[in-house]
Amino acid sequence: MDSSPILEIRDLDGMAGNICLFRKLHLTLDPGEKCTLSGASGSGKSTLLKMIMGFLPVPADTIFITGEELTAKSCWRLRKCVACVSQEPEIGKGKVCDILAAPFQYRSNRSLSFELKEAQQLFECFLLPADTLQKDMEVLSGGEKQRVALTAALLLKRKLLLLDEVAAALDARSKEAVRAYLASLKNTAILSVSHDVGDFLLSSRLEWMEDLQKGGGNARD
Repeated sequence: MDSSPILEIRDLDGMAGNICLFRKLHLTLDPGEKCTLSGASGSGKSTLLKMIMGFLPVPADTIFITGEELTAKSCWRLRKCVACVSQEPEIGKGKVCDILAAPFQYRSNRSLSFELKEAQQLFECFLLPADTLQKDMEVLSGGEKQRVALTAALLLKRKLLLLDEVAAALDARSKEAVRAYLASLKNTAILSVSHDVGDFLLSSRLEWMEDLQKGGGNARD
């Protein structure tokens, strides 16, 4: 079994214009590992996830996914290993079942197939009514949209899942259902950003943005 990290970040600086959000950040995530990342507002948590996805420029030799450096050339290929769910997901308009099926038509996902039964099972786990599949995305609440977006990401079976305040719009019961399911996934590594970690810890590993900038310390060390 490959024991190399699914995600490794070395000496990464995060910028917003001319403002430095974080400096010399280190983080390592092993296959299947769950980590909750927290920090003050404006500390760069969401920026970090965008950099891991390759949506923002990444300095050389700073981010590695499955052992391969993230670059402008490799980002499209490496995105096949990663899925990201944002706090306010925008995954399309139209009927929910059509939106869930759409990514499987992309060339990068040709090896996968959309399984309606699996989507139904995930909806049940996330306390979404079965008829949600036939509803239009525009009539769903914020919490329902978050759970649909999470379902879409999980159906793609990526090795690494990035979550940006994914439970922010959920009530307590739905939040616990989502947390319990994600924590149970053995083969999916998860980096979850949460401003309020009190009720959405996926594991005992909790990292703070400020601590990760002090020479690469990890809470598990």
